[in-house]
Amino acid sequence: MTDVTAPVPAAPAAPSATVAGKPQRRRYDRSIIEGPLLPSVWKLAWPTMLTNIIGGFQGMVDQALVGNLIGYRANAAIGVSSQIFLIVVIFISSLFSGMSVLVARFAGAGDHDKVDRTVYQAFVTAIGISLFVMAPIGYFASPALLDFVNAAPAVKAEALPFLRTMFVFSSGMLIFFMLGGALRSAGDARTPMILGISLTVLNVVLNVILIRGLGPIPAFGTKGAAMGTCTASGLLAIYSLWKLWNGGWVVSFPRGRGWGPDWEIIRALFRFGLPTGFQGIAMNIGGVFMLSFIGSLAQSAAAQAAFAVCYTQLFSLITWTSVGLMGASAAIAGQNLGAGQPDRSAAAVHVAARIGLSSAAIVGALFLFLPRQLLAIFGMHDPVVVSIGVQLLRVLSVSGLLIATALTYTGGLQGTGDTKSPLYISIVSQIIVPLGICFVIQRTSTLDPIDIWIAILVGHATRCVLSVLRFNQGRWRNIAVNIGGARA
Repeated sequence: MTDVTAPVPAAPAAPSATVAGKPQRRRYDRSIIEGPLLPSVWKLAWPTMLTNIIGGFQGMVDQALVGNLIGYRANAAIGVSSQIFLIVVIFISSLFSGMSVLVARFAGAGDHDKVDRTVYQAFVTAIGISLFVMAPIGYFASPALLDFVNAAPAVKAEALPFLRTMFVFSSGMLIFFMLGGALRSAGDARTPMILGISLTVLNVVLNVILIRGLGPIPAFGTKGAAMGTCTASGLLAIYSLWKLWNGGWVVSFPRGRGWGPDWEIIRALFRFGLPTGFQGIAMNIGGVFMLSFIGSLAQSAAAQAAFAVCYTQLFSLITWTSVGLMGASAAIAGQNLGAGQPDRSAAAVHVAARIGLSSAAIVGALFLFLPRQLLAIFGMHDPVVVSIGVQLLRVLSVSGLLIATALTYTGGLQGTGDTKSPLYISIVSQIIVPLGICFVIQRTSTLDPIDIWIAILVGHATRCVLSVLRFNQGRWRNIAVNIGGARA
């Protein structure tokens, strides 16, 4: 159960943990709660940042291939489909956010048994939902979802097989997300990095073959990008399950407790995870509505293609780096709160924010000074598409500074158990503010691409300010976790 009013009891770090009166072998990296802050943050952040950057390049390879081989309508198809698919994936992945809160707290307290039980229950729950809810509903709802975002007929023809493939064969991807979150929350960011790089390399190889064809293998076009992604993640999932069963990682599946659901842990997963899931839905619903506004423009196909490349691909150089720092903030803040050191939790988040701001400034400079060269990588040479894309990249060069800061403070809130505040902040900053701006302009005058890009910028600024203010209020210090009669 969760007590959001009782203060977290102090728990001095020890070289080894004691559970139920029995000494436990020290499994976790105690420098996270004992060592200097900057190295501790960087130790968790850089592997995830590198993994996300390399993973982002995989998406760029897909966009570059289909853009050069098929055309900008295929770029729009992958961009639109990815935005829709993310809504469902992020909601299911919210269970992993709840899992990360529990894992970080129990790892900080040195409780191996509760860490492993939490990881297994997150796996069982997510797989059940993905196979019996996500796959069938996603398959049959895909045409209506594409109609909702005003996908042009040519774009819809490319997007539908891609989206259906991703929905039906998404289990491997979910296992990868679950495992990465569990390992990082327990203090091991290098193993997810190795797995992530392996996944990306395999994904790129398969996508190059399946998109354009090779020898007897036909060219599947846009659908081939989804086939490669699902095949690569499925193979990695099989290996990961073998490792979790046989041990050797900082987390593993528990033995001797049965394989059925543990409803106490599952309720805690949903209690902490659902607000993060609804936050993800709010953010991506905002993105889907934004696509609808883009689809209503006079040059909708060109604007959708520019948005797909600039926002979902190039901007990921900032967002995926910041997501790595968000994960580091969450893990360090959660572990130190579990060890009874809330001041250290707060200081770690401030350090992560400074790192994120610096990296966003570097990438933003590329957006500002080399926009045409970046767009050319994706086969974008149409004058209208390039003009809109350059305009968007210049706005995103500023927006990146704001979202990088916001994400690190979001990680601090979520890692300490305050998963509701980011939900409310996202509703305001990702739905009410930007969509409200677009709606008013559309009703009172002519909506142009620059109006949509400015609305996105204002939304990011709102999220940044509210996230920093909420974290600095410090109410997360009083959130406690209780499973099996022991609080952390």
